[in-house]
Amino acid sequence: MNASDSIVIIPTYNEKENMEKIIRAVFSLEKKFHILVIDDGSPDGTAQIVHRLMDTEFTDRLFIIERKGKLGLGTAYITGFKWALERQYEYVFEMDADFSHNPEDLPRLYAACHDDGADLAVGSRYVTGVNVVNWPIGRVLMSYFASQYVQFVTGFNVHDTTAGFVCYRRRVLETIELDKIRFKGYAFQIEMKYTAHKIGAKIQEVSVVFVNRKEGTSKMSGGIFSEALFGVMRLRLDGWFKKYPHL
Repeated sequence: MNASDSIVIIPTYNEKENMEKIIRAVFSLEKKFHILVIDDGSPDGTAQIVHRLMDTEFTDRLFIIERKGKLGLGTAYITGFKWALERQYEYVFEMDADFSHNPEDLPRLYAACHDDGADLAVGSRYVTGVNVVNWPIGRVLMSYFASQYVQFVTGFNVHDTTAGFVCYRRRVLETIELDKIRFKGYAFQIEMKYTAHKIGAKIQEVSVVFVNRKEGTSKMSGGIFSEALFGVMRLRLDGWFKKYPHL
């Protein structure tokens, strides 16, 4: 077994242009990571690319769970979290397949948890300004002000609450009641970070540059942002009345 303490979960839907490249980029790092792909029935052959690489080169480092149809980003990650917890990984990462998250930043997120003692490391676009490349200005503003809105409503001091580039220490995922996480889109990212905060996790933001995808098609929609904006009020109410477990 090619052992590692870290697993990178990559949800996919129609990512054939990026799949092999992102896998090879992660596996080329000096720090050893495993990868778990969660594919939601991609009709373009994304899963077949993963299986080929599993069978020929990365039999003990690359894994895949195939689901029937598009079931949502949040449920994909929850499925991956449970899979990782069953296999004793200490550090569990979220990352996109489209290179908007730079694989070379993975060791920096790892170091924030492993070396600096964070329970949750967030690859943040906004902790040192606005570090976004090639995104339409409307989308940049929507994303930035969504995070500002979350901070204002919840009092939760994380600059990039919708970030999808994250490292969780195992004990955080063991403590969060994963089956009670409600949201599926951008609000899922907010809910997970807010819940980690409420259970007492130490959160560290690591400045990263987000680069808009060059290949493939974006899965983002206005409805995803709407879920985030309206879901935040519900999270705030939870913060007042819900009893959270503690680390």
